[in-house]
Amino acid sequence: MTRRLLPATATAVYAFLHLPLLVLAVFSFNSSRFTLWQGFSLHWYRAALQDQQLVDATLNSLLIAVVATAAATVIGTLCAYALWKRDVPVITMSLSLSLVTPEIVAGISLLALFQWVFRVFSFQLGLHTVILAHVSFCISFVVIVVLARLRTFDSSLEEAALDLGATEWQAFHRVTLPNLVPAIVSAALLAFTISFDDYVIASLVAGVDSETLPMVLYAIARRGANPVVNAISTVIVLGLGVLIMASERLKES
Repeated sequence: MTRRLLPATATAVYAFLHLPLLVLAVFSFNSSRFTLWQGFSLHWYRAALQDQQLVDATLNSLLIAVVATAAATVIGTLCAYALWKRDVPVITMSLSLSLVTPEIVAGISLLALFQWVFRVFSFQLGLHTVILAHVSFCISFVVIVVLARLRTFDSSLEEAALDLGATEWQAFHRVTLPNLVPAIVSAALLAFTISFDDYVIASLVAGVDSETLPMVLYAIARRGANPVVNAISTVIVLGLGVLIMASERLKES
């Protein structure tokens, strides 16, 4: 009986999770503004490309995600290597704590920090504050993914390189780092996805001229049903879905 119920339960759960996304994608091709199907059309995708606010917000999100991912990947990889060399339980636990901290709490904390610092240096909120905020929470994800790979790595290979005359940097660069490439790329894809998709923290630390795509989409959706949101959301789901699947494949390699 259990064997029969398990597939049915799994199917029901997956349908509950993904059916709304499927409906959204279908109606993004509807020629009507409403949920009554009136014919296939790409009108709302063209409308999204012609909306300058959406284009600017998309460029902001891409810039923030790329810069934050690059910084978080480098810093997180080095942090993971340091924790692998010398395990510090307090720091490891603090990384896990940052993953379960509610986004609203993290966003308010970062906003308070930026306001305090900028009061001294006379800076304002903008793209730079969003990037710093995204780097701060993406580092934890990078560390966890890379550290998991390092814990399966045979440290004797690095020790052998040192015994053969390699410096610590050469041993890391030529022995350890090549083995970490799949995990690093996987962590970078995960960080990019999280950064691009973030709304709560970005909405708290963004400046007037630094709106991200999720912020603009939320503002449009609050004004009422708009098929442009369906079109953009479909593209985001497909794009980020590809990145997530690629990340999972790399973690398994």
